[in-house]
Amino acid sequence: PSEELRLGLVQLLGLLLQRCGASMAPYLGDIARVLQATLLDHYAEVRRESCRCAVACARAMPEHFHMQSESLIKPLMQTISHQHYRVRVDVIQATGAVIQFGNGKSVDDVLSHLAQRLFDEIPKVRHAVTTVIGEWLLHLRDRYSYFHKLIPLLLGSFTDEIPENTKLARTYWEKIGLQWEKENEEDLKDKMDFSVSPAHYPKGETRPGLGCRELVSRNLYKILPGLCHDITDWVESTRIKASQLLYTLLLHAEDHITQHMELLLRTLYQACSDEESEVVKYGVKAAELIGTFVSPKVSLKLITPAFEQTPKASCVMVLAAVIRGSPKEILQPHVTQLGNTLSQAGVCQRSEEVFYMEQLLYCVQALIEVCQEDCKEISLQLMKVLVTIMAIPSSQDLKEKVEKTMSSLAEVQQLESFLCLYKQHIIQLLEWVSVSCEGWTCYSPEVLQFEVITTHSGPVIGGALDDFILILRTCLQPNRDPQMRLKLFTVLSQLLQKASETINSQGLFPSYLETVIKDILAPNLQWHAGRTAAAIRATAVLCLWALVHYEMLSPKEILKVKDELMPQVIASMDEDSKITRLMACRIVDVFLKVCGRQFDADKFKNTYTEVLKRLDDASCDVRLAAAHTLANWFKCLKGSDVKSSMEGHVEFLYQELLVHLDDPDENLQKAVLEVLKEGSILNPDLLVREIEGVVHKHQTPVYCNQLLHHIQSAKEAA
Repeated sequence: PSEELRLGLVQLLGLLLQRCGASMAPYLGDIARVLQATLLDHYAEVRRESCRCAVACARAMPEHFHMQSESLIKPLMQTISHQHYRVRVDVIQATGAVIQFGNGKSVDDVLSHLAQRLFDEIPKVRHAVTTVIGEWLLHLRDRYSYFHKLIPLLLGSFTDEIPENTKLARTYWEKIGLQWEKENEEDLKDKMDFSVSPAHYPKGETRPGLGCRELVSRNLYKILPGLCHDITDWVESTRIKASQLLYTLLLHAEDHITQHMELLLRTLYQACSDEESEVVKYGVKAAELIGTFVSPKVSLKLITPAFEQTPKASCVMVLAAVIRGSPKEILQPHVTQLGNTLSQAGVCQRSEEVFYMEQLLYCVQALIEVCQEDCKEISLQLMKVLVTIMAIPSSQDLKEKVEKTMSSLAEVQQLESFLCLYKQHIIQLLEWVSVSCEGWTCYSPEVLQFEVITTHSGPVIGGALDDFILILRTCLQPNRDPQMRLKLFTVLSQLLQKASETINSQGLFPSYLETVIKDILAPNLQWHAGRTAAAIRATAVLCLWALVHYEMLSPKEILKVKDELMPQVIASMDEDSKITRLMACRIVDVFLKVCGRQFDADKFKNTYTEVLKRLDDASCDVRLAAAHTLANWFKCLKGSDVKSSMEGHVEFLYQELLVHLDDPDENLQKAVLEVLKEGSILNPDLLVREIEGVVHKHQTPVYCNQLLHHIQSAKEAA
């Protein structure tokens, strides 16, 4: 039971092996039985000393040791996961010696245990595994039978987080490659004499030696299936290590990976959709190697069918990486095919997921980066993709990336800015979205694409008004989807507010005004039940106000459309929306200035009746706008032929306005005072009588007195 005594006994055994060496051969069976027990001792130091004894025994009598070596494998493997890292290191070193000097067949029994130790959190344990595997690959008698099992373990250390371990693995690998070259010199003679370095090689990577490349190429078909399975493992660390190893293997295999493309692509699609960023990173790097070493004729033939089904973000990510890794001159013949594939509706409109669209954007960026001026032949297709990406509701950051990509596309074509791209393609882009415009709904992606094309192209849209107006006229009929009409009216409203910089940049818009007003605005100003219908009327009124306010609708044009628009605009003053009521008041005000004197008695009556109601509006802005409109109404009536027939209405207006002269809002009081001053010219005596009849009721008679003084002064001046 004494730990010190057991330790002393094992140390004595070690001393015997050291002194007597091969003379201990007759007692090999006894030694093996001792070690089988002591390797599982509860005392960690006994286990460590037992490991050293196992190494000493293996080295002392290699001719006989193979007969007992297998009996030590089981206790060693039971100890390899011991909680003390020093024990684990000693067990790994002992395992290396036991198998190297014993029975090589035991490799299969220990490989899975050694592979697990590559994930050990202690660097010295991983260092020990690397050393053992390196020694086996150099010196194990049956190493040729185990290359496909040992190579992945050594190459797995290439991405160890400790530089010392990485350097050790690379040093061993270089030696193994050179040794294999010498052993197979006859077989490799042609390749050694006539080997040519590839013109295009991944940046930052050093090309492995011929022996290393050949070792991987000849064993790849045995390694890949298991490795690809590990990339989909449920354990995160396994997936990371497998993806790192895949990259290292492909870097060695070079063009030999062509024959494994189907399996590789299936694996990379899964790796690139992994939730662990490190797996995705190495999956993308591996895909770039496919672009470097595999002909696009082969790779694209296998990748594009995935787009014809239901393309996932991972498929697009892999394609982008393949493009990035490809040499320009080899990719050039396939540029048109790539452009057409990406611009298909089933690809660029498949999803509104921001992640999917980001990958699509990276694809376009990769094409521009690699193909440079060759992108000119697919400029339209790439613009379609970029417009679609910009059209999805996403972050401002993504939109800025798209704009930057457009600028890059313009730059490789030696154009000044992305606006030149729009100028180059605006007609084709509008035709592209308008193909299905008769069936558009609020869910149609084309509506969002149309919005991007028209609002993002700036002054360029001013040169494509034929197609622009045709689309609006088709889609803004009252029988079309209300939500879709609302979206399009919002777009039109935005453009009209900056007309000189957008749709009227070339001064051509006025020639389309009749169509815009009669075929687009007028039908949508008619009243229909529902909130969406009200919102449509609101945006239609805003559009009309923009036309009037920015003087695109000339007095001559107003005279043409007044009969059609006036009743609907007046009706809009009773809408629920404050902004609609305000804009309607202002539009009526402008119409009165332009053609009010030509109104007949009915039009005068209908106009003032609705405007007067707005003096009781909940909004101060609307009340003030209504007062201003009434002032213009009086001006128009003063010069009209129907003035005499409107005396009763004028009297009613005087009475109503005098009531509002006592409004709590001082601004409205002043505005109404100005209206009455303007209206007093029509019948000053009548107004005086009305004032005298109500002045004693007013809380603020000062305004009544000012008005009386104004009328008196006007009479004296006359």
